[in-house]
Amino acid sequence: MPSELSTETLQAFLQATGTFPAFGNSLLVGLYTVFWSLVVGAPAGYALARYAFRGKEPYQVFILLVRALPIVVLSVPLATLFLQFGVYDTVFAVTLVHTVLALPTTVLITASIFVSVPRDVEEAAQIFGCTRWQAARRVVLPLALPGLAASSIFTFVLSWNEILGATVVTLGHRTLPAQVLTALAEASQAYRFAGGFALILPALLFIFVMRRYLVNMWGTTLR
Repeated sequence: MPSELSTETLQAFLQATGTFPAFGNSLLVGLYTVFWSLVVGAPAGYALARYAFRGKEPYQVFILLVRALPIVVLSVPLATLFLQFGVYDTVFAVTLVHTVLALPTTVLITASIFVSVPRDVEEAAQIFGCTRWQAARRVVLPLALPGLAASSIFTFVLSWNEILGATVVTLGHRTLPAQVLTALAEASQAYRFAGGFALILPALLFIFVMRRYLVNMWGTTLR
């Protein structure tokens, strides 16, 4: 057992070349992935919840098929495509990969949340003069915010912890997990534990902040 607490190894990891740029890349990719997943996935979830159309059930199954594919099947062709368009080894490239991975779950989570919002409330807003868009923005969206927060938590943690796709589509601008995977391959065990600890903290902080927001949205204050 350790005789005393020491942050020497963690400090050495944080001071290593490329750690803070990789941390910034991971943070940007995570936030961008949350944003684009909600921008694209929330309207799709709303459409699934509010509209009946031919092929609705097969469409939901088709959405899930993306998660059934191994990440290598997606990332390698995407890396080739990114090279052709000149966006390889960028935050944008990793964001696209992570958004593709997160969209199926985002669509299905938001669809279940919008289903739980009574249609009568939305129709009442329209009777009192709101357009369909205004009713969705002023009535449905506030009621669905806890579910959107839950979806954001899942998306951010998925993006923050994803390694293989980020490693394939980047070379010099890696995310923190990809940096840890490549830079610490030959490092000591203590150094690896320091890298793992540094990876866990931001995700835990994001979950903690969003959890407080989630609970408060239901009228309960978490102390």
